Amino acid sequence: MTERNENNEQIASSNLMADQEVPVEQGFTPVSNAVDDDEVMKVHFAGFWMRFWAYLADLLVIGSLNRILIHPIFKFYEGTDDLWFSAEGFLTGVVFFLYFVLMTKFLNQTLGKMIFGLKVVALKEEKSNISWGTILFRELIGRYISKITWIGYLLAGLLPKKQALHDIFADTGVVLIRR
Repeated sequence: MTERNENNEQIASSNLMADQEVPVEQGFTPVSNAVDDDEVMKVHFAGFWMRFWAYLADLLVIGSLNRILIHPIFKFYEGTDDLWFSAEGFLTGVVFFLYFVLMTKFLNQTLGKMIFGLKVVALKEEKSNISWGTILFRELIGRYISKITWIGYLLAGLLPKKQALHDIFADTGVVLIRR
């Protein structure tokens, strides 16, 4: 038969006498002893509207970056290039994808997600940082497909884990980190 002391450490009851105090070690307790099975952290996935507003905030940031960095370079350029195939269009696309890839890799959230208290997490990886392969697949290939079909973004409002199409492809999710 075992009992637990005030730091949730197991102690054998046969070693205890009714009038004897047990010295308690001060220090860190292992995580496995500190969390009971009943105290499992609940994860709240971010729904469509929270992600939508965060994405709009990100588009404002990206648009501002493009206006500051890219557009002044081409202000006096009188080229006949179509916007989709111009150097300016290409560079603004690079800024768009670099923003999402680098922010998600190093911070697990973009500025829009920071504003709304959201974070990208890997559903099947053990590490806290998401791997480069997962990030590149999610942000480059998956986001491109979601952007073309638009139904990919709408899935975030319909699925149980609130995953968009690019989240499903990369086994990631967006969770609320503050309530």
